[in-house]
Amino acid sequence: MIFRQLFDQETGTYTYVIGDPQTRQAVIVDPVLEQVERDLTLVRELGLTLTACLETHVHADHVTGTGKLRELTGCEGIVPVAAKATCADRFIGHGEKLQVGSLTLEAIATLGHTDSHMAYRVGDRVLTGDALLIRGCGRTDFQSGDPGLMYDHITQHLFTLPEDTLVYPGHDYKGRTVSTIGEEKRFNPRFVDPETQQVRSRESFIALMNSLHLPNPKKIQEAVPANERCGKVTVA
Repeated sequence: MIFRQLFDQETGTYTYVIGDPQTRQAVIVDPVLEQVERDLTLVRELGLTLTACLETHVHADHVTGTGKLRELTGCEGIVPVAAKATCADRFIGHGEKLQVGSLTLEAIATLGHTDSHMAYRVGDRVLTGDALLIRGCGRTDFQSGDPGLMYDHITQHLFTLPEDTLVYPGHDYKGRTVSTIGEEKRFNPRFVDPETQQVRSRESFIALMNSLHLPNPKKIQEAVPANERCGKVTVA
């Protein structure tokens, strides 16, 4: 498997290029509009053909590059079921699989950050978007977020994966690039109380998430409506 993790400094966003070395087919997960040239250059340097751009959710912190990449390459734009993105070519639901040559990506519902969020498992790794982060998780206080649903989906859909499954998140703000399911089950302070070392109950997790009072992302007013149009910042 060809696997590349790319970073957007301004928004702390990770984008992933995943390719099949035999057929040279590839997908990009969570592209950022300002990084389209970088991503497309890499795809071409590696001799890959981009077949799809895959979103984990409708982002509030950056504008997606899917629309632009679709214009330039003719690839599909794929978003989770229930996402408000009528411009998408395809919607993908929990348990559905996407073939990229000989590679299989499996969609895993991880709702709670938004009401239409998917993680994607491929081989020995899972791309968790804004649901499960390294020693954290996505916020649940806008875009129909639901902390109880996040707790259920992360504990039931992600923490049940093999413990050595590599976790590649959609963001990190401390320079961390990868974790494992086992690490997050033991050390993630959103799910394990760092003082008592006890696993948080669902009720404790909900109370914690409801007490965060985080500022809105800087680009939320621009990003959400633009991403519902697959990256078009203004309507023609």
